[in-house]
Amino acid sequence: MAAKARDVSHQTDISKMKTSNDGSFQRAAAVFRDTIEKGGKFEPETDRYHLYVSYACPWATRTLIMRKLKGLDFIPVTVVSPKMGDNGWPFASVDPFPAADKDPLYDAEHVKDLYLRADPHFSGRFTVPILWDKKLHTIVNNESSEIIRIFNTAFNELIPKDKAALDFYPEHLRPEIDALNEWIYPGINNGVYRSGFATTQEAYEKAVHEVFHSLDKVEELLAGKEFIVGDRLTECDIRLWVTIIRFDPVYVGHFKCNFRDIRNGYPAINKWMKNLYWNNEAFKASTNFGHIKTHYYWSHKMINGTRIVPVGPVPDIQPL
Repeated sequence: MAAKARDVSHQTDISKMKTSNDGSFQRAAAVFRDTIEKGGKFEPETDRYHLYVSYACPWATRTLIMRKLKGLDFIPVTVVSPKMGDNGWPFASVDPFPAADKDPLYDAEHVKDLYLRADPHFSGRFTVPILWDKKLHTIVNNESSEIIRIFNTAFNELIPKDKAALDFYPEHLRPEIDALNEWIYPGINNGVYRSGFATTQEAYEKAVHEVFHSLDKVEELLAGKEFIVGDRLTECDIRLWVTIIRFDPVYVGHFKCNFRDIRNGYPAINKWMKNLYWNNEAFKASTNFGHIKTHYYWSHKMINGTRIVPVGPVPDIQPL
């Protein structure tokens, strides 16, 4: 008799996600945390790695932007469907959503299949992005903040000099970037989720006030400036931008972050967001509003039981 398949529904079905006793959302840490480096387990090579993403996911979008900026075309990308159901993120073989892909490596049906291939006993959540090693058939890293730093430097000897020269985490700005990340991540990037996934009034109100307090600080930082740190594009811009571009289409309504929207309440942030979208192809090409809105409003049935996806805002992002 065949062994009974392990029930992993608590890892795939977001409606079964647990909150803390006080109703607050606590994001689990990523598990696969290796890097790519010469002499290491994972060496820099041109036909070895594969990136699995969702256009809907802000964390995955960070990696898409950095891949594009650095010209890492030798790392192919596979995009999942935004309709994350009971089995988690599906590939197009299961849900042929526009602009979603089939898994070209193993013909997996869901992202969970990749995790269980890498580790049959994996007990965490089946998340994207995934930086996959085709040689060892395993996950190198599934933490977006680390993947973007891998992309920033690990392949510099394999790409044109102009791309290798681009450094989005420069040594002299690292203390300032790190200090900003320390409060932007909990206050805004994860803050919108803490607001939206809260299950008590108290937890929600605490989170949403922190979101807007943090946005107010960013608005001051960006006044009269093109970028957050110094006079250049850095990972700090990339990390924050992926949340801001989703704010009006999703977080204002779906996650109840409705003190103000970006387009009417934060002129400096709005200008910064629009400049990057319309003037830098890496940002625009990594953004799919159809995937973004469908994912949140369809997948989070514990928040939006009807799964109706809003048409607005109109437009998704304003012109310059």
